[in-house]
Amino acid sequence: MTKKIPKVSIIMNCHNGEKYLKYSLRSLRQQIYSNWELIFFDNNSNDRSKKIFKTYKDKRFKYFFSPKYLSLYHARNLALEKARGKYLSFLDVDDTWFKEKIKIQIDKAEQTKTDFIYSNYNILKKNITSIAFQRKKPEGFIDNDLLKHYFIPILTVFFKRKLLKKNNLRFDKEFNIIGDFDLFYKLSKKTSFSYIHKPLATYRVHSKNFSILNTNLYIQEYNIWLKKNKKELTNLSIKKMKILISYLTIKTYIFTSKYKLAIKNFIKYPLSLNKLKLLALFIVPKKFFNF
Repeated sequence: MTKKIPKVSIIMNCHNGEKYLKYSLRSLRQQIYSNWELIFFDNNSNDRSKKIFKTYKDKRFKYFFSPKYLSLYHARNLALEKARGKYLSFLDVDDTWFKEKIKIQIDKAEQTKTDFIYSNYNILKKNITSIAFQRKKPEGFIDNDLLKHYFIPILTVFFKRKLLKKNNLRFDKEFNIIGDFDLFYKLSKKTSFSYIHKPLATYRVHSKNFSILNTNLYIQEYNIWLKKNKKELTNLSIKKMKILISYLTIKTYIFTSKYKLAIKNFIKYPLSLNKLKLLALFIVPKKFFNF
């Protein structure tokens, strides 16, 4: 009897994503693993996104439209409700995957019985490509690592859909920018994570990246998250989170040329490798910043 190959549900949330959409969709159709479905959730776009999507005559492409604009994580949750695959992955409209992305991850998941996998990725900025992680990232139960610094790119994750139902988890609709961190941190306390150092995707940096346009929102939402989860965290975990928030605050002050506030907070920041990185940022041109 031929073994049935598992289906992978790919979540793509779109709001006016016409500029790079064809590249993302093309990278899906080039996947060497074929048993997947695309849940394309059009979040009330008023550009050519739908028209571009409809040019692809592929039964695996499934279109859903929201008659009103929703927050990102509300939209992600609604898209998740449409998924039927054994595994879940996410691809945004301005990013792309390597053609072997799904194949490599599903082979690892099926052979090692791993429930959650993430990988390295490339960064594309002004037609220049660089690798995101020079060193390998941690594996296993990595919840404490994520409190020091969030490093899981959503465009590389691959995990069993049942993890969400089993643990009664969804994206928190209260957040606009750290919902990935919140969900994957909670999952990291429930299951072991695996990492693939080979880049399997490309993240496109451009002037309209939501995270770049809303750097202050990171800090606000991390503070909200800390208040919401404080009772479940150890004193050491709370300390790590506060140091992370402090690091992001100083980085944002430098990025927005608020140097007096940056220096005031920098003096209080504990001596570490990150403090040396912050010191370097005072003299690095802003065009080299990656948030």
